[in-house]
Amino acid sequence: MKDLLFKRCIQLIMVAWGVGTLTFILMRSLPGDMAYRLAASRYGQDNFDSSTAELIRHELKLDQSAWSAYFSWLGDLLQLNLGNSMLSDLPVMDTLSHMLGHSLLLAGVGMAIAILLAFPLGLWAAKYGGWADRLTLLFSTSVRALPVFVIGVLLILVFSLELELLPVAGFGTPAHLILPSLALAISLAAVSSRIIRNEAKRVFNSSFFEFAQIKGLSSRKAFQRHGWRNLLVPVIAFFAIQLITVVEGVVMIESLFSWPGIGHGLAHAIFARDIPIIQGAALLMGIMFVVLNTLVDIISYYLDPRIKQEFSE
Repeated sequence: MKDLLFKRCIQLIMVAWGVGTLTFILMRSLPGDMAYRLAASRYGQDNFDSSTAELIRHELKLDQSAWSAYFSWLGDLLQLNLGNSMLSDLPVMDTLSHMLGHSLLLAGVGMAIAILLAFPLGLWAAKYGGWADRLTLLFSTSVRALPVFVIGVLLILVFSLELELLPVAGFGTPAHLILPSLALAISLAAVSSRIIRNEAKRVFNSSFFEFAQIKGLSSRKAFQRHGWRNLLVPVIAFFAIQLITVVEGVVMIESLFSWPGIGHGLAHAIFARDIPIIQGAALLMGIMFVVLNTLVDIISYYLDPRIKQEFSE
């Protein structure tokens, strides 16, 4: 376990440096004058002139060389200082921590709903096969072929515009959370249900499961005692891979539903060229990947004795 945590700490440092550096290079490579873009975002497209842009360029030190700006950013990062927003002048850390709470809420609820949808569908398809398996396969392939924002648009058309049951966008009440989390959950459950189906089928056909039934256990008891752990290890590993889908979906869903999370803030920051917010958001997402993958490794470590054996040797 100590070796695992040490490797993840090294990976965390490398990811933070790599993501931050890549984001810095990409932002500097974008076409157009950054000072003019920031002036337009601050004062409006028709309410500034070249002198205003020059003042912003001098104020935010946009006229310094790329190397000077990079090493200045790197020095601040080593002190855990992400700087201030170029638009609001608020600390990036405070802005991102506010956004992070909303993003984690959306992702957490979406993942929970996805699990509640995927496990029954996958187990049902594995146990009964036939038309049940074909029906879940049709659901999985049909949903997975759609981008997550299309699922969100369809939910808005049905539940907001047609049935008028739920708000179209925004936040503030539990009702505002239902559609964005459901859109994210449906996209995740589409693939997850097939992975659960495949692993459950492997468990049902295994010799240890058959032996447990020979000993007198019912199919349900045998699955509860011996099947769950064998099913959960690969499924949890797959959910770790799905984290990229979660982040991608959160960014698109937040923009679609005007949910005030990191994805929504990142989209606005990119249009406004608010580099500290962009770098901070990308950095935070990279760190979250490492942390969440570490949590998945720890869960798998305690679920599967074979992983403990590998680390003890």
